[in-house]
Amino acid sequence: MTFRMYVPTKALFGRGQLNYLHEQKMPGKHAMIVISNGKSTRENGYLSRTEEELKAAGVTSAVFDRVEPNPLKSTVMAGGAFAREHKCDFIVALGGGSVMDAAKAIAIVAMNDGDLWDYVASGTGKGQPIKNTPLPIVAITTTAGTGSETDFGAVITNSETNEKTGIVHENLFPVLAIIDPELMTTVPPKFTAYQGFDALFHSVEGYIANRANLMSDMFGITAIENIAKYLPKTVRNGNDIEARERVAFGNYLSGIEMCVGSTSSQHSLEHAMSAYHQELPHGAGLIMLSKAYFTFFIEKHVCDERFVQMARAMGMDNAKEPKDFITALVKLQEDCGVADLKMSDYGITPSEFEKMAKNAKDTMGFLFACDRVDLSIEDCVDIYEKAYR
Repeated sequence: MTFRMYVPTKALFGRGQLNYLHEQKMPGKHAMIVISNGKSTRENGYLSRTEEELKAAGVTSAVFDRVEPNPLKSTVMAGGAFAREHKCDFIVALGGGSVMDAAKAIAIVAMNDGDLWDYVASGTGKGQPIKNTPLPIVAITTTAGTGSETDFGAVITNSETNEKTGIVHENLFPVLAIIDPELMTTVPPKFTAYQGFDALFHSVEGYIANRANLMSDMFGITAIENIAKYLPKTVRNGNDIEARERVAFGNYLSGIEMCVGSTSSQHSLEHAMSAYHQELPHGAGLIMLSKAYFTFFIEKHVCDERFVQMARAMGMDNAKEPKDFITALVKLQEDCGVADLKMSDYGITPSEFEKMAKNAKDTMGFLFACDRVDLSIEDCVDIYEKAYR
């Protein structure tokens, strides 16, 4: 039952909330706006609207538009140099999870000397303390997938070492988050699904993790209910604003769940996949792993009733057995058109499984510590093999 909760981010949630950015207290006078290296933020008018809101708040801005999916350490280092060059005193992260993760890491290196990996505590990171407070962050999310707008961590890929891992610091909590589903209506169907499942798995993993508690359960099961019910609707019709809002709500709750609870080793196993295959969307990798991964724990009978409860939360009212969760999960994937994803379509081969398993445990072993049973390298390889197509 024990838990510790600290989520200091002020959140504006709901339709049209971007329009109120100018009314909020800004943490500085000159913002670095971080966006992706794609076209959508500009073409959909989100960047210009944000710039106008900042201007109305008396804030000048400079745009850094180099963030790729599964953001790279090299991009983060370039962003830190950009922030110093333009004398930015806070960051506005405008985009999805990759943008928010990159912005948080940029906030660190903009204020601290050396390399980002000096401050990473896992893998080949040096684990040095972050001496200077990172730049403040305002997060404006345009997707519903990571919950990064209200948590205190960032996941970055080091292409030099093939490590994809997290860095956490309590000053990485955004001071302000805007969660406006109107900014999410332009996300294509397949990415809506990938992102939605990422949000779902944050809470599913947390619900079966050994760190689950009264508070994380409350956030997690409500997130699962909302995402499972409304994600298929958003995939079918991206302009269904009520469905978008409910999925965004589930995503927001999943972000808080990670602050008061945890995720589990499924995220470590996927990060190893996309560390070697950067073009693999994180949510897609999780979907590929999910049936085999959760079946492993069901067969261990580590928390039978929790799997039953999640199946019921996903709309299977008559669920009685833990395996009913897998039935509900597969149905949701089918309803969202992502049940047939294949590792092989992204160039992943079985010969990589042992390498990826070792990478997952070496780089993000801290999430394996959240599992109710220990996974060996052999167990990880077996999950990869059963998930492979």
